Amino acid sequence: MKNKTVRASSARPGWLTAIFTSLLVLLFWVPMAASAAPTQTSAALPKLDNASCLTCHDGKKEALAAPAVDGMARPLHAVSPDKYGKSVHATMQCVACHLEITDNVSPHKKDSAAQKPDCVQCHTSLWATATKDKLTQEKERLGVVATNIEAYKKSFHAKLNKEDKTRVNATCEQCHETHSFAVPPRGTTRRAEWHQTVPNLCGDKCHKEELKFYSASVHGEAISKKHNLKSAVCSDCHSSHAIGNTTDAATRLDVTWRCGGCHEDKKKTYLATYHGQISALGYANTAKCFDCHGGHRILKSDNTRSKVNSKNLIKTCRQCHNAEIPAMYDAPAGFASFQPHGFSDLKRYPEIWIATQIMTQLLIGTFAVFWLHTILWFFREYKERQQRNGQPRVKLDGFSELPERLRGKHFQRFSRTWRIAHITFAITLMLLTLTGIPLFYPEAPWAQWLMTLLGGPRIAGLIHRTNAVIFAGVFIWHLLYMAVKLARDWKNFKIFGPNSMLPRLQDARDIIAMTKWFFGKAPRPVFERWTYWEKFDYWAPFWGVTIIGFSGLTMWLPEVTGRLLPGWAFNVAAIFHSEEAFLAVVFLFTVHFFNNHFRPDKFPLELVMFTGSMSLEEFKHDHALQYQRLLETGQLEQHLVDAPSSGMTSASKVVGFVLILVGLTLLTLVGIGFFSSL
Repeated sequence: MKNKTVRASSARPGWLTAIFTSLLVLLFWVPMAASAAPTQTSAALPKLDNASCLTCHDGKKEALAAPAVDGMARPLHAVSPDKYGKSVHATMQCVACHLEITDNVSPHKKDSAAQKPDCVQCHTSLWATATKDKLTQEKERLGVVATNIEAYKKSFHAKLNKEDKTRVNATCEQCHETHSFAVPPRGTTRRAEWHQTVPNLCGDKCHKEELKFYSASVHGEAISKKHNLKSAVCSDCHSSHAIGNTTDAATRLDVTWRCGGCHEDKKKTYLATYHGQISALGYANTAKCFDCHGGHRILKSDNTRSKVNSKNLIKTCRQCHNAEIPAMYDAPAGFASFQPHGFSDLKRYPEIWIATQIMTQLLIGTFAVFWLHTILWFFREYKERQQRNGQPRVKLDGFSELPERLRGKHFQRFSRTWRIAHITFAITLMLLTLTGIPLFYPEAPWAQWLMTLLGGPRIAGLIHRTNAVIFAGVFIWHLLYMAVKLARDWKNFKIFGPNSMLPRLQDARDIIAMTKWFFGKAPRPVFERWTYWEKFDYWAPFWGVTIIGFSGLTMWLPEVTGRLLPGWAFNVAAIFHSEEAFLAVVFLFTVHFFNNHFRPDKFPLELVMFTGSMSLEEFKHDHALQYQRLLETGQLEQHLVDAPSSGMTSASKVVGFVLILVGLTLLTLVGIGFFSSL
């Protein structure tokens, strides 16, 4: 019994020990082991890198879906690993943009406080950092993107959608597809091929109707059928980022110049028209390329559906020239034959070629003769002035035949009426030049500034036409005045007498004598009342005013002339009007100014046209034959007057110098415009 008792008592501690040991294991070892074992999130699940993202987003797991905005399931956004590896973002981690993703559990538990992917914010920040670190040259491409971003912010795409105010019209992602965006280098075939994908990109995403028209247009067919890699796509006309509303003035102008980027010859001829001149000055209220040719549905002119087909031209013109529009009218039939892209070509545009040849030869001939005349005259007078060494041209004792009381008198050469007519002519001509040259040289550096100063094309046009009426009025008044005067004094008037402005044989003799004097072969010739260059100055406006007047009237009243004349008459009128105006302005402010003010014997200002009179010394020197004739007939004293007062002389000098300064300023503007247009 004792032995059993002992065995029993000795076994109890072993059992208790086993239980106690098991408890220790459960309490200490298991938790420690559990804490030491890898968890599902740290080892079983992949890391937040691109490889782990692509295990779901590679597009192969079609069964995976995510909740859409409307609560319905949508397929996960698929990213092609190959395309992403070749994209501009290939070296970036997904979570660098997707900051709201903090785990790789499906569906993700997103951080609502984190910023969602934002192309604008990211690239702006990167460029700011590059600028701060002075790495703008190394990261030049980032600067281009930053510039594009600023353009995008002001563009039509960045504006809120009219139908859905919660979104903008288009985002970066819609056009660029962030995960595969890669623009091939410029100049490569791959770049040209990529360029051709733009229409489908724009059309499939948003502009389906425009794509339909574009695909059937000359541009679309050039790509799809002819595989012309240079044919225009959406971004060529609308730009890539600075896309504006097509109703905005800036956009209308921009698209027009973009058309000219490919069609340079058409742009040049377009700028020769009023439509193009106004456009070049920065105003959008005249017809642009797409107004006539269409925007997306551009067809060849021989296509009966084309807006510029001969059967549709009047309808196209009446989009703007429509009587229902205030201050407009219905385009007359003559508009149909107007040549908006006509140029000097004998076979295609004979009328334009003939008009151009006439004006070109007239300009060359006139300036060649009279500029040579001016140079030779300046040289001879300058040499004689040096030889006189300050001595007067006419000695005072040369008037011994006159009574003492007459020697200080002036000869009355022009009446008040003629002086008023002259200054009116001068002022109106300068205003006509001022308001006309911006259209003649619309791309000159001063043109837009000057047109703005004038108040815009409408105000400038009003000023121009008002002064044209005044100028023509003075001209017509002069004709009537001369007709009445000749009728009254017909019996005493000699058509080829010394007082007549008609050219005569003596003028030819004077030209020969003057030429001999230029070369030092004969003394300076003496003249009667009117010299040959004064007669030319008188008769030239008869040609000039007639040509400028009728051509200007043709363009001023197109609704009238378009009913009576063919459309090419407007092309010819524009050539005659502008070239003759150029001839008149340059001639007056060079040759005329020299003959009367700038030659050494007259410099710096001849006052006779402002005061009306000239000293006897000047009169005898310039018109010796008239002086002698009046002296011999006893008529000289009838034309003598007191010298103008000091006030009159001072005022005449002020007016004269102001007019000369204005004239030379206008001549400078014309010169800049002419040479900048070459």
